[in-house]
Amino acid sequence: MPDNASPSRALPWSVRPGARNWRCAPAPAGIRDFHSSLPDYAPTPLAERPSLAVELGVGRVFVKDESNRLGLPAFKALGASWAVHRTLAERAANGGRPAPVTLVTATDGNHGRAVARTARLLGQNAHVFVPRGVHPRAVAAIAAERARVTEVAGAYDEAVRLAAAAAAGPDAVLVQDTAWEGYERIPGWIVEGYSTLCVEIDEQLAAAGAGGPDLVAVPVGVGSLAQAVVTHYRSRRSGRPPALLAVEPEAAACVLESLALGEPVSVTTGPTTMAGLNCGTPSSIAWPYLHGGLDAAVAVPDAAGARASADLAALGVSSGPCGAAALAGIRAALNGAGAEERRTALGLGPASVVVLLSTEGRAANPQAEGAT
Repeated sequence: MPDNASPSRALPWSVRPGARNWRCAPAPAGIRDFHSSLPDYAPTPLAERPSLAVELGVGRVFVKDESNRLGLPAFKALGASWAVHRTLAERAANGGRPAPVTLVTATDGNHGRAVARTARLLGQNAHVFVPRGVHPRAVAAIAAERARVTEVAGAYDEAVRLAAAAAAGPDAVLVQDTAWEGYERIPGWIVEGYSTLCVEIDEQLAAAGAGGPDLVAVPVGVGSLAQAVVTHYRSRRSGRPPALLAVEPEAAACVLESLALGEPVSVTTGPTTMAGLNCGTPSSIAWPYLHGGLDAAVAVPDAAGARASADLAALGVSSGPCGAAALAGIRAALNGAGAEERRTALGLGPASVVVLLSTEGRAANPQAEGAT
């Protein structure tokens, strides 16, 4: 029995019938072309793993391996590069001073490093706020991008608040991957940047003769990547829409709690090895997409993420606990009491095609190295 499936413990799970009928506008055109123009761009692998298909009782399982994206060990560079490009272009068009600006952000690790890398490559400055619980080596990797790093004693939401305050000056701009009332434009650009990942999946599944996915499992922090995934698959006017499953750590399941209540709420987070998902409040711009377009959400314990990370490593996929959460989540959904009902709710059968988004490599989260 998987380590997160206990007959005496209910699975943290929420399901929304009818999500596959929800529709939204597509992401803007041209974003993939922008990323293709970057020197280090290449599509990340979509690795088929037949043994996982056998384990899960489905037809085919593919893992989108984001362990090396634009030279960094996580997918976040897609959003940061596009958002910074849009931000600097807008400043120039509005007559902004040519002197370097300071790009300010808060991060659990990967987003901050992506902003810092983008700033360094473009000759800008970066100031990154890091909450408690981020591994010192992840903090050092951000500093190695020549960013100023401020470590915060509080949780992620507190780091976001301090970053927003620090970006109030005329030569600074907040590049945050979560949104709230009054701050939505740049987070929207970050979400748009993630659309390249989904376009690549379409092309790679077609090349593998798999058609479209029947289910996509996505790790969730504030919900920005999940918003991009929902946008991609729920903006289509034809074809069979896939089920979309959000996966969070039990210690920070803000989206699961919000879906269960039908409105966005903040939760008190606790320590978790899934550091990049340790977020207590859904992004305001993501929430309508998550509420409308997600079929289900599940929360998993750290032990399940660690096991999934080790299993993916054995299959040749470098995946930290955040990235491996996708595998941990689908395992939780398809095992234990109520598994058949959950399988039916997700529309999965013996021929189904499942895509797992492994959003980071092990190098992105040093805690993974000692996890068991």
